[in-house]
Amino acid sequence: MKTEIYKPLKKYISSLNETELAGDRITKLLSLVEYIQLNKNEGTSLKLNFICTHNSRRSHLCQVWAKTMAAHYGLKVKSYSGGTEATAVYPTIIKTFQNTGFMIDKVSEGSNPTYKLNFTDDNYPMTLFSKRYNDRYNPNEAYAAVMTCNDADANCPIIPAATRISLPYVDPKVSDGTADELEIYSERSRQIATEMKYIFSQIK
Repeated sequence: MKTEIYKPLKKYISSLNETELAGDRITKLLSLVEYIQLNKNEGTSLKLNFICTHNSRRSHLCQVWAKTMAAHYGLKVKSYSGGTEATAVYPTIIKTFQNTGFMIDKVSEGSNPTYKLNFTDDNYPMTLFSKRYNDRYNPNEAYAAVMTCNDADANCPIIPAATRISLPYVDPKVSDGTADELEIYSERSRQIATEMKYIFSQIK
């Protein structure tokens, strides 16, 4: 059964055009499609852990959009994120999610705040904060480690995952402090949302 996603967010998802994805990028996405399809066919719990260096930007974008798109297509997925080190969720990531239509509450302060994010009233909110990939909050077995940056891929030589998939994205951090910051973050979020939409639309 499909989850009733917030209307502004549902409209945003409808505006994403997966047919614009380049062939070489689709080739990269197919590794994740095949893993998800295999788990669905076998009826096993699907756990995805998106990993980047600081767990502050790209990995959170992937975690949230994977969970959202799975729900959009009526699929169940447990979506996580982590880094090779813990820092904090970058504030513009939160602003980008809010602008897209997600509901977000900040539930703790400090150097590494915690946020609750949701895309529907029918679901428990997702918890966002920066953590290492092997944090106790994340799965420790039978999950896919999806490496969202080349640096994390190179510096995480051993991860006890069922599979390891390289799916790197350009870090929107390059725009920090510039007049284009929010636009660049929005573009990266839209890219990831479009790719996650494509991935979950392929599952039969």
